[in-house]
Amino acid sequence: MRRVAFVLVDGIGDVSIPELGWKTPLEAASTPNLDAIATAGISGLMDPVEPGLACGSDTAHLSLLGYDPRQYYRGRGAFESLGAGLAMSPGDIAFKSNFATMDDGTGVVTCRRADRHFEEDGPIFCAALDGLKLPSFPAYEVRVRYATEHRCGVVVKGPGLSGNISGTDPLKDNRLLEVVVPLDESDEAKHTAAVVNELSLELRRILSDHPLNAKRQSAGKAIANVVLLRGCGIRIQVPSFNEKHGLRSCMVAPTKIIAGLGLSLDIAILDAPGATGDYRTLLTSKANAIAKALAAPLERPPNVFVPGEDDAKPGWSEGYDFGFLHIKAIDDAGHDKAVKLKKLAFEAVDKMIGQLARMLWEAECRGAGQFSLCVTGDHSTPVEYGDHSFEPVPFTICHLKDFVKTKGEDTVLSSPLEAFRLPGTTEDSSWTYETHGPKPCDVHGDGVTSFSELSAARGVLGRFPGSEMMGIIKKYMQLDTC
Repeated sequence: MRRVAFVLVDGIGDVSIPELGWKTPLEAASTPNLDAIATAGISGLMDPVEPGLACGSDTAHLSLLGYDPRQYYRGRGAFESLGAGLAMSPGDIAFKSNFATMDDGTGVVTCRRADRHFEEDGPIFCAALDGLKLPSFPAYEVRVRYATEHRCGVVVKGPGLSGNISGTDPLKDNRLLEVVVPLDESDEAKHTAAVVNELSLELRRILSDHPLNAKRQSAGKAIANVVLLRGCGIRIQVPSFNEKHGLRSCMVAPTKIIAGLGLSLDIAILDAPGATGDYRTLLTSKANAIAKALAAPLERPPNVFVPGEDDAKPGWSEGYDFGFLHIKAIDDAGHDKAVKLKKLAFEAVDKMIGQLARMLWEAECRGAGQFSLCVTGDHSTPVEYGDHSFEPVPFTICHLKDFVKTKGEDTVLSSPLEAFRLPGTTEDSSWTYETHGPKPCDVHGDGVTSFSELSAARGVLGRFPGSEMMGIIKKYMQLDTC
């Protein structure tokens, strides 16, 4: 039985930074475990969708998992809403949405993200909006559910809806709130635009009158008086990941848009307590969930999340073949232009890789099967730009047995399993990371001995499109160890 732990570091790629000695944050970080994977296995550079394209996480993930976004992409709204826990039926439309601040007098959106630390107020606002009525369109049902940070999922249910409409999000601060317009000449698109414009108006009315906004204003916080609607989409209809690849799959992804994408592909979403999808996340909890899911039936797999249901369900008792572990904090650091934080976050990821490797090796020694480790990203988010860019991302994969030979079994088994938090600020000086790099050994992959954007370019895989990634992983899983 051969299984793989697939770690995707969102926003992994970067460019040379002067203050880091013209290194990227990944190159400047101390990453002995990532380096050991590269040493023990094979590497390459990957264009998540195609060369020169600065893609979104949703389109990139579709491409990497083997689904051509040009064929299957139907907007990110459905992914966000499914991930937030809203069930969707054929004909429903959904939006990826932000709580934001708008000047009521001018209609200008002054801040597209009302508050990134919104975990207390967000659910309260969503509860007030969930089930709102549209006076001119009483046949339509509106569902709203909190996602993460400043985000929520919004689903509209009713007859004759089209996903081919624009949104209300101006996409930049200090711009007018947009009016929804149809993107084709169909009656359905015109009708849906009218429905969503009234929805936008009702969302603003309820939020403006909510007492929590008065409380926020008196406390000197930005009010959340508008919900920006974007990425209108429908639930995609595609072959499941298992049908496409012959691998029973699971995912840890507190970031709702990624979880919703996984659900759209019938990938099980694992419960990982303390995993938040932001800087406060507990990476150890993610590693523990994936390790247990891959080690089953020797270990009891975590419970799984089901949209539209309050209670989680038991995971697949026989375990999973493909364990997808998503890490968002690196991307956040890129968007926040936090150079030091992105570097330190890579070291935290590396520490988690050590924990994951230990747990999987202990399971492999007990007869759970043979495991592989794979690490890559979905796009670059350079701190110099603060946004997604088109640079390719590093990719590496190795067999766990070869990783252990490279590191030394005693070193692997000595990785502490205590939970830890990422460095919280760019000024954090308390973070320490004791490192043990690869040792001289008889394991030789492709000659690459470190994991970074430049070193991966020397790998045997060369530069390849993301659509080829799953084929590479499946083929490598079947190869014998060194």
